[in-house]
Amino acid sequence: MEYVLKNLGFVCALGANHEDIIKNASKGNASGMFSADILVGGEKVPFGHAPVEKTHNDRFHDLVDAALNQIKADINLLKETYDVNRLGIIVGSSNTAVHEAQKHIESALKQNIEIDKDVLRELELGSVSEYIREKTGFMGPAFTVSTACSSSLKVFQSARQLIETGICDAMLVGGVDGQCDFALNGFNALGALSKNHTNPMSKNRDGINLGEGAALFIMEKGCCGIKLLGIGESSDAYHLTSPDPSGTGAIASMTAALKDAHLDAKDIDFINMHGTGTIANDAMESIAINNVFGDGVLCASTKPLTGHTLGAAGAISMGLSWLMLKHQFIIPHVYDGEFADDCAKIKLANVGDNKNINRILCNAFAFGGSNASLIMGK
Repeated sequence: MEYVLKNLGFVCALGANHEDIIKNASKGNASGMFSADILVGGEKVPFGHAPVEKTHNDRFHDLVDAALNQIKADINLLKETYDVNRLGIIVGSSNTAVHEAQKHIESALKQNIEIDKDVLRELELGSVSEYIREKTGFMGPAFTVSTACSSSLKVFQSARQLIETGICDAMLVGGVDGQCDFALNGFNALGALSKNHTNPMSKNRDGINLGEGAALFIMEKGCCGIKLLGIGESSDAYHLTSPDPSGTGAIASMTAALKDAHLDAKDIDFINMHGTGTIANDAMESIAINNVFGDGVLCASTKPLTGHTLGAAGAISMGLSWLMLKHQFIIPHVYDGEFADDCAKIKLANVGDNKNINRILCNAFAFGGSNASLIMGK
């Protein structure tokens, strides 16, 4: 059975529509990452703000709406084609509306007033799926996957299973995460935030830039369009926050994705790396990629362009890969050009690289060793 990712609603630091995202991504233009600074420990830290029109009282739902509005016609067509009880929703997220809830709770406590229970409900991870259900009218299964940074890559496995088992006819699937001081300060406490532009695979790399965004796909059975070819997952449980330096878990997820897609390593044209810019992750991922693919496949981390969007990272990576396949362009790897001595040899994409791209592998590696790899193709 074949599965098609028919359309994409997409907003991130690169833009709020396909045209702007393609234009900026193809040039490696990271200016959207620096439209605002947030103070952390007295220092200004870049934080990627997606350009969306404000329609609600919290940014998280603005991001969701911005993505949904782009695929409104597709959503309506699905409701005309299928029973709404067989249209499902699965999204990945880490923070839901934590930022807004945190501010409300702080304010309520200072003023000694009752905390709004509706605001508290937004803290529930399932709240984003319920919100999308209300906005779309899809009445099938609706839930949120939250496995940290692999959340919105893992949702595609769950969505495929719901269609495969005959529970659903089509799915709205993807991920969303918004600005969140709680997460920002948490990563700062771990010493994981870069004081500059994130610099993945560089010997000078020093951490991540956080970002925000939403990427929502329409997924159905079919053979025409951008296809979901294979998915691989693994759980190495090496450490709470550090990846297994040998790359065992990443190797397992990439190998499983190739097997699921009935492909060999030579069949992959581009790898959209997890590529966080942290010391441990980059070394591990380069070792894993070199182990499975050697050093001949074009690779890039897109996080210097979008920031690390946490629970939305997998879907953001998928969205950029979907656009690459549909419009045939290559996203360059943006870094300072000084390749790290502790990273295994891999081939990084440059601005102006020109190659026919037919199949892309996306990686997402999370805290706790929760790993996912997904292959999509024309």
